[in-house]
Amino acid sequence: MRRATWHLWVVLGAVLGALVMRTARVTSDGGMDNAIVVRAARVWLAGGSPYDDPHFLYLPSAVLAAAPQAVIERSVLAVAVPVVVTGCLVGGWGCALRLHGVGLRSRFAVLGLIGLAVGFAPFAHLVLLGNWTATAALALPLGLLLAGRGRWVAAGVVIGAAVALKPLLAPVGLLFVFAGRWRGLVVMVGVPVVASVGAALLLPDPVGFFTRTLPFLLRGDDGFVRLYEASLVAVLPRVGVPGAVAGGIAMAAAGLGVGCAYRRWRRGCEGSGPSGPSGSLCLAETAAMLMLSAFLVSRPSYDHYLLVVVPVLLAGLPCEGAVARGVWFWLALVPQLPGVTWPYLEMVQRRAFRDAVTLCGLAVTVGVRCFGSGRASSPPPPLPVPSSRGAAPSTPTGAQPLDPAGGSASRPPGVRGAGE
Repeated sequence: MRRATWHLWVVLGAVLGALVMRTARVTSDGGMDNAIVVRAARVWLAGGSPYDDPHFLYLPSAVLAAAPQAVIERSVLAVAVPVVVTGCLVGGWGCALRLHGVGLRSRFAVLGLIGLAVGFAPFAHLVLLGNWTATAALALPLGLLLAGRGRWVAAGVVIGAAVALKPLLAPVGLLFVFAGRWRGLVVMVGVPVVASVGAALLLPDPVGFFTRTLPFLLRGDDGFVRLYEASLVAVLPRVGVPGAVAGGIAMAAAGLGVGCAYRRWRRGCEGSGPSGPSGSLCLAETAAMLMLSAFLVSRPSYDHYLLVVVPVLLAGLPCEGAVARGVWFWLALVPQLPGVTWPYLEMVQRRAFRDAVTLCGLAVTVGVRCFGSGRASSPPPPLPVPSSRGAAPSTPTGAQPLDPAGGSASRPPGVRGAGE
């Protein structure tokens, strides 16, 4: 938790800068996925319907949000989009750190972000695609940070705005239901509804999302897209499981995941409150379980969706009892190591199987943690600082001395000492 040296900041800047520069060189319109949204905005500005493209899976409000990109020079767009996407991921990591009380200038903050950028393949993949999942990767930790401080209405605004851009965070509405924060829930639902209704009135096909996009998502009959989906609904049929059976398995797994999330909330948050010592872990793990449950059954469900939940969980590593301290959390991430070629999964169309392993591994790991979690523990007390004169170890200013068993001698439960 000590402050990072300037060397680490240089390494972080070099890693992120190289990622942005490479993306700007090899992509157009900011990436393949961003190009879909920009193309839809250009069609709308030309008088057509953005939903003529079956791969445009966004709400009408996203068309207006993408309109400014349609009039920007392509050379500028090629640089601006990866910068914005990377900025969203960095901002999301920062909010996740503050949610768990970790300093933004700490070594863990810098090394954690370097690890995500270098050792977690979906990070670079998301920047390369320019997918709007980056907005959800920023909005979820920011919303949880606001909720942890008791600002549920503001959290609803943030989550609702992200849903208006891409309806990925819709399952987080259940978190507001668990907490009984009805005003925040109304705001979360109202923001995308108002934005989409207003935008739809400006489109030549106001109900195109319901008549074209929604049936497309429910059918899932796009053979090209299905090859890259990691949900159980898409992966199991590829190994011979009948579609109806795969759908039933996915729905059962998603329902079980929601039940685990609710249990985590009841056992971890209702007693101490989201702003208490265990509140950050409770909020992070409950929200992550809700999102993972949705990814198991949603169409589509891609590898970069993992960036919505992994940083929020990873940032809790300094907290005792965090799911990121378990070995199964790290084993679930092994298939996402960049540069590793797995037998029989060399083709890019088969990476969905690797993504499904990670998705299911994380869902089981977080689910077990949610189901068996009681009161989460606060971070351990600071270690004694050795005296420069070789005398008995001294204790940091403001911290309680350690007892022989390794705990604080007189600190009340949940009260942190200096430096924690």
